[in-house]
Amino acid sequence: MDFELTAEQELARRTARDFAEAEIAPVIARYDEAEEFPAELIAKLGALGFMGALFPPELGGAALDYVAYALVVEELSRVDGSVGITMWAHNSLCTNAIYQAGTEAQKRRYLPKLAGGEWIGRTASTGPGGEMTRLLEG
Repeated sequence: MDFELTAEQELARRTARDFAEAEIAPVIARYDEAEEFPAELIAKLGALGFMGALFPPELGGAALDYVAYALVVEELSRVDGSVGITMWAHNSLCTNAIYQAGTEAQKRRYLPKLAGGEWIGRTASTGPGGEMTRLLEG
């Protein structure tokens, strides 16, 4: 078994690392102190394709494999855990649920805006043992 990263995986990791160091690190303390959501940073992640990391280009995604995806989450989280987990939750919990179980019409309607970072996907639980509800914020 070959454990070397592919060129695409290395590129995803390097892009995420460079972004995190250049864009997140200099400003994240200001967001934290103000208790403000870093919407501008999330929009930039969308422009890089990371808010649609797992999804095909025809739906606005970057079509990364799961190793590249994990590397991106790791690099973002290395600089700021809240940005990394926001990107992860958006992709895995919300957007992937629509991609895996949504109708074609739902995928065409929601995924391009989610993948591009125009909308941010979230999930919420209704309580212990409750049904998972998907929320979209536009």
